[in-house]
Amino acid sequence: MSDVVETEDAVEVDEVREAQLEALGSELGDAIVETFVKPGDDIWVRVSREAWVEAATVLRHELGFGFFNFLSAIDWMPSPYGRDMDSQVDVTLEGAEPKEPEPMEWGYAGGATRFQMLARVNDVTTARGVTLKADLPDDDLSIRTWIPVYAGANWHEREASEMFGIDFVGHPNLRKLYLPGAFEGYPMRKDFALLSRRIKPWPGIVDVEPMPGDDDGDGNGDGNT
Repeated sequence: MSDVVETEDAVEVDEVREAQLEALGSELGDAIVETFVKPGDDIWVRVSREAWVEAATVLRHELGFGFFNFLSAIDWMPSPYGRDMDSQVDVTLEGAEPKEPEPMEWGYAGGATRFQMLARVNDVTTARGVTLKADLPDDDLSIRTWIPVYAGANWHEREASEMFGIDFVGHPNLRKLYLPGAFEGYPMRKDFALLSRRIKPWPGIVDVEPMPGDDDGDGNGDGNT
């Protein structure tokens, strides 16, 4: 029998990632709001909006995260339409009591506002990455551009601006990528109704073809012989 005693409460520690997080903290100080380290996987760091560009600068020039992976935003507000545009499980029958909205929840490193910035950078020499987050106040959806630090953020910021309505201060050309110039609204916001899907659900929800053997033998599935 082994003399090694294993405890269920043992906590795995990722010394390399913890050291990287400590180095980032020494540079940013109180600008770091919350962090989370998943050993062997990733680091999540939420910083203040004011330190968004400073955090990118430190990660690239001080800590060696020279590869820009992606930048986007997320709307954490539960959809006021429920999930009926995808699966109709939340469709409320006429006359029924409306369902209570789900509480707002955030992922690793938390959050405090509906809209949040997300970006990921990597160190190609070690294959490690950092996911950076920053809260955006509802009354001021703006943040400084990452382009001077990571030029590859250019079209990512254009997309986030077009889809979420975020203003990237200092971006040289926030023109649209996908939508017509006169298009109104921001399709990735949870309160943007996909009207075509409220009229007709996604194919496969209602327009379900019968399985083989479910018809009456005429191959049409309509019961007519």
